[in-house]
Parts: sequence; C-alpha cells; structure tokens
Amino acid sequence: MKKCCIPSLFLLLLMLSACGIPPGSSAAPSSDPAASAETNRAVNPLTGLSMDASFLNRRPIAIMLNNIRVSLPQLGVSQADIIYEAPAEGGITRMLAVFQDVDGVGEIGSVRSSRPYYLELALGLDAVYLHAGGSEAAYDDIQAWNVTALDCVRGPYEGTLFWRDPERRKNMGFEHSVLTSGDTISSLLPTYGIRLDHEDDYSYPQTFTETGTPSDGEAATSITVPFSSYKTGIFTYDAQSRTYQVDEYGAAYVDGDTGAQVEVTNVLVLKTDCHIIPGDDKGRLSVTLTGSGDGWFACGGKLIPIHWSKADRNAPLIYTTEDRSPLSLGAGRSYVNIIPLENNISWS
Repeated sequence: MKKCCIPSLFLLLLMLSACGIPPGSSAAPSSDPAASAETNRAVNPLTGLSMDASFLNRRPIAIMLNNIRVSLPQLGVSQADIIYEAPAEGGITRMLAVFQDVDGVGEIGSVRSSRPYYLELALGLDAVYLHAGGSEAAYDDIQAWNVTALDCVRGPYEGTLFWRDPERRKNMGFEHSVLTSGDTISSLLPTYGIRLDHEDDYSYPQTFTETGTPSDGEAATSITVPFSSYKTGIFTYDAQSRTYQVDEYGAAYVDGDTGAQVEVTNVLVLKTDCHIIPGDDKGRLSVTLTGSGDGWFACGGKLIPIHWSKADRNAPLIYTTEDRSPLSLGAGRSYVNIIPLENNISWS
C-alpha cells in the first residue's frame, strides 16, 4: 500500500485507540468480525477523524458548488471534509467542497463553473476536480497545469457523472441545475482511466489535535466574515456540539440532502489580494493564493491570528501561528474563508 505521511502523534494515538490497542502494546489478530472491522480504520488526512483505511491514499474529490441565493439549498455540503469559499464576480461567492470519501454522501450540487484559483486549491490537495463549465482562463489552465478535471459542459459526462435536475432547471434556471452524487462518483471514476491514488511521495502536512482550541485565543462565539456587500458568513459556536454553526444570507446554511445546518470544527479566514481582471467583460476576479498572508483561526469558541502560505499552485495551504509554529486544527471538518485584503472580520 502507498504511504501517506501525516506527522502527528495525536493521529497515531487515535488510530491505536480506534483499534482498541493501548499505545506501546501489541495484539494478536482477532477472528471476531467486529474487531476485524475496527482494525480496518485509518485517520482521514483532511479531518483527523477515523475513516475506512481503504480511502487513506485515495485522491480526494473536489467539487465546485454554486452559492448564489437562487441556487440554494446546496446538496451534500454538510458532509464535506473541507469547504473553501472565495469571492467570484459580482460580489457572489462559490465553494469548493472537498471529500476524502464520497461513499454514501447522496446528491451533491448544484455544480458550477471553474475559475483558476479554485484549480489551485484542488491541485494543492492532489484532488480530482469536478465542475460544470468555466472561464476561458480556467479551461486554459486545466490544460496547462494538467488538472484532473471532469466537466459537465465540455466533457462527455452529462447524463452519466452529472445530470440536470428537472425541478431545479424549472425553478432555478438551467445553469443552476447540475447535480452529481457520492455513489455515482464512486462507481464511475474507476472507469475513466484516471489516477485515483496519491503518488508514493505525496504527503499532506496538516496536523490535528483532539480539540484544537487555541489556549491563548480570544473568546469568539460569534464570527462575522464579510466577502462582499452581497455575501456575509456568520459562524456561531455551539458549546454542546463543540462546532461552529454556519449562517448565510440571514438564515441557517442548510444541506438540502439532510435538512441539517452545516456545522464545522475549524473556521479559518485567509486574507489575500482579490481584484477584477482588467478588461474582463464579466468582472471576473484574480484571487492570489500562491504566496503568503495573514488570517485568523477559530476552534472551540476561541480565535487567534495566523499566517498562511502556499509555495506554488501544486502545494497545499500551510497554516502557522504568528510566531510561524505549525498550526494544529481540531479533529473535524474545516471551513476556509478566502476574503479580500480590505475586508475585516469581527467577533465577540
């Protein structure tokens, strides 16, 4: 089996405890089916949580999602390991939902078009990228950067990997109707002749701790993240679940598959240069992700300033504290907000 390096003592202890083996001890193989099932566990590199070991070295699935009001509710988003949200043209935002394992996720969508900076996020995770259309710059970069991109609009995948939901097409519009599903992705991807596993030398450097709460953080039970005059995100900490509940457009951010509000363990905000591309007739944006910048991290109801960096378009995002020590996240799902330099978050 290929190796995926996750340098965290916590992850090793979590794997041992999931198997019922105290650290420093050994155990003989068990003939108990339940015990055997427990030993077939690993740690999800995107969340630090337990998962089926067969998915450990799989390339994650990164799916472009619409986030304009008329397209809501989104489907499947509450089960994403990481949600990246970034501005798009006209003040709207789009999301990139990333899943290490899509089995059983249900319907996912609505799937929307690509932009170059979302490609950089997918490349940083060595992900298989699903989208429906894109800017001409994105199409050029897909070819130039050798992105594994599966496209509903210009690819041979409509009616198989993707389909157009008739109710959404009628009530929301043609461009907001594209869906896929976890089971469809799982069954069809092996038939496409694409690489499904990470290369032997691949590693994802993020580490996790059991809680992730920054001990020296400020109290942050409510965090307001402005993307534009059109879109602001609100994250409200729930002490019982130890997660942040997400609101947008003045209401709960709900997964249409489950009817449940999206909840995440980690909230990250990254500030970077976002500006309209000169001469672009749609007002599309250039969003700088290769380089470095400042931001914030919240977990467990507390928030600290952080530093982020991305060495090149193929490199993952790296998070550090202000003194440049590696930042460990809390074991759980993460929501990464990418906002313009001139925007400032608030918390209380």
